[in-house]
Amino acid sequence: MADQLHHHQHHDPTNMGMVSAPHGPETGDDHASLPYAHDKSREMEILNYLLHPDDLYTPEGVYWADLPIGKRIKFVNQVDNAEAKKEFGSFWSMFKKDPLSPVSWYFKNAVLPGAGLGLEGYVLFSIGNLTPLFEAVWPQCWNTKKSTVCSVGWVHAVTYLEIIGIIVGQILVGIIGDGIGRRWGLIQDALIMFGGLLMLVASWGVDLNGWVICYGWALFFYGIGVGGEYPMTATAAMENATGSGRVSTKEDRLHRGRKVTMAFLMQGWGQFFNQVILIILLLIFHHSGNPPYSTVSAQWTFRVSFALPAVGTLWLVYYRTYKMPLASKALNASKKKASVTGYDVKSLQMTFKHFGPRLIGTAGTWFANDVFFYGNKLFQSQFIAVISPESKASGNVMTGWLWNLVNVGVSLAGYYLASFLIDNKLYGRKWMQQIGFLMDFIFFIIPAFHFKYYTGIDHIKAFQAMYFLSSFFNQFGPNSVTFLIAAEVYPTPVRASAHGFSAAIGKAGALLATVLYNYIDIQTKFYFVPWFGLAGMILTYLFVPDTTGLDLKEQERRWEYLRAGRGDEYHGIAVHPKHLSMWERWTGVGKAYNPELDKASKIKDMREDWEYRESEKQKREDGLAGDDLDDDEYSADVHNYFHKTRGAQSPASGGVLRDSSTDEVDNEKLSSPAGSQ
Repeated sequence: MADQLHHHQHHDPTNMGMVSAPHGPETGDDHASLPYAHDKSREMEILNYLLHPDDLYTPEGVYWADLPIGKRIKFVNQVDNAEAKKEFGSFWSMFKKDPLSPVSWYFKNAVLPGAGLGLEGYVLFSIGNLTPLFEAVWPQCWNTKKSTVCSVGWVHAVTYLEIIGIIVGQILVGIIGDGIGRRWGLIQDALIMFGGLLMLVASWGVDLNGWVICYGWALFFYGIGVGGEYPMTATAAMENATGSGRVSTKEDRLHRGRKVTMAFLMQGWGQFFNQVILIILLLIFHHSGNPPYSTVSAQWTFRVSFALPAVGTLWLVYYRTYKMPLASKALNASKKKASVTGYDVKSLQMTFKHFGPRLIGTAGTWFANDVFFYGNKLFQSQFIAVISPESKASGNVMTGWLWNLVNVGVSLAGYYLASFLIDNKLYGRKWMQQIGFLMDFIFFIIPAFHFKYYTGIDHIKAFQAMYFLSSFFNQFGPNSVTFLIAAEVYPTPVRASAHGFSAAIGKAGALLATVLYNYIDIQTKFYFVPWFGLAGMILTYLFVPDTTGLDLKEQERRWEYLRAGRGDEYHGIAVHPKHLSMWERWTGVGKAYNPELDKASKIKDMREDWEYRESEKQKREDGLAGDDLDDDEYSADVHNYFHKTRGAQSPASGGVLRDSSTDEVDNEKLSSPAGSQ
């Protein structure tokens, strides 16, 4: 089926530098409209293309998830192959015109949108990377088994305060982002992170213990900004990519997840560059990688390593202040329609009522994932002690850093593979997360019950292999998916709060692991960690919906029905069993799915949306839609169709904005079996 959408003239993106979650970074091709139809007989054909995009529906109007498995596989492969051919053609054209243009494209669409996560990933992972250096240079303070001048509690608290700061930021800034706006939340996050980096660079004390305390509180302050990055960058980028209206783009539907993970994997690159820079700085200031290390070289290494991202974070403050004026556009439009100012408490209450099980799924799986994420390091210290016992005895940090660099490379491979398969309708988010949890469970449970065997010199290579594979499947699985789905499965008014809550519960898992690991031995840790993989897999199966292949505009449409108290009258694909969790299926949410009823309701919903936009234009002197609405959401032919048929009754029930008591035709009279066409 040919693409009959008319794509508006390309312009420079307005939201570069934001995390491309889940709608992805704005490319400049934000809107798609249909060609003008002069012939009246083509009017319904035009509406049919709005109702049945060819990447989601067959020419007969059957939704891809309603097809039998054989036809479904064929349809999905045809769509994906055609899109891959198109993308390769575009890449080749760019390359022939300018060999460096693909690099420029990647920088604009992945590096810039993920810059914030790259910077915070750089700093967060540096804490764990610097600790071995501190232990080697100041064993009387940082080595908790030999500490004589520093409080062991404060040394442990350095990591605790960092995680607690992140939890505070995730909840607090999530609420602020939904209440005040995305733009302010984004600017505030960057300012807090910049201030935190200045504190880290300048951290000092009258003695070593005083420095540890100052260092810990600086990390707490920085963590607040990092925590806010999770909900704010995800929601703001998602809502600004395709506008606040009802029409989505094919690019969004086919590549939403890939754009998220392409930017999210910048966190992995942040970890990579942090490790590389620490190695280079130590070689510069110490002139070698071998111990003993001087206090001067250690001071210069860690302070310069924090000063470098401070420069990038200051640029982020500038960019978000002056280059992202419409970051709160979709949120403002949603509040305006609902006649809400400030925080939408009603929507929060309704989210707990209608999406409570989803909160269990997104928060619970994030919790399980973070236990694994922090548990992965357990492998490294153990196999280094076997492979290179002299390095561990002498305090050589370079050995651990180099092995960590290898692990980061393996993790990046997992990130990239996730970005390629996360939008595949036959695999997608839910399968990726479940299989990732399962593989992590396997790679931890095997050495847990055969610990001496795998940590012996004869089998240490197998132990290493499980270490790297656990890293790979963590990224090619729950670590990539949890960040994405926590933004996808909730409505606009509370998206930042729900994402922040899920992320905060996740960091509670990291806090649990960090505290507990200080009090149990290495083998007990291996007994403890695997079961969170099993729990994560079960929680994903029960409570996490699969948004792969779902048009998120439909989810927003369902939310409007729920907020109007007419949730049982929504019959669209957002309640298709494919896109619901197992719990939602068991409780009967999917029974409302009926494509024929939805087709009629959707036309009325679009008409009511068009009438709302027209009324908003009339209130303005310039006759435009205003900043909160997309002025050209509907094409000229759709405008004309709705204008000419204004006041005419559609042969179906009213849309979401109508009172159900005034419907001229009852939905039940038009009822047909779910999945019929």
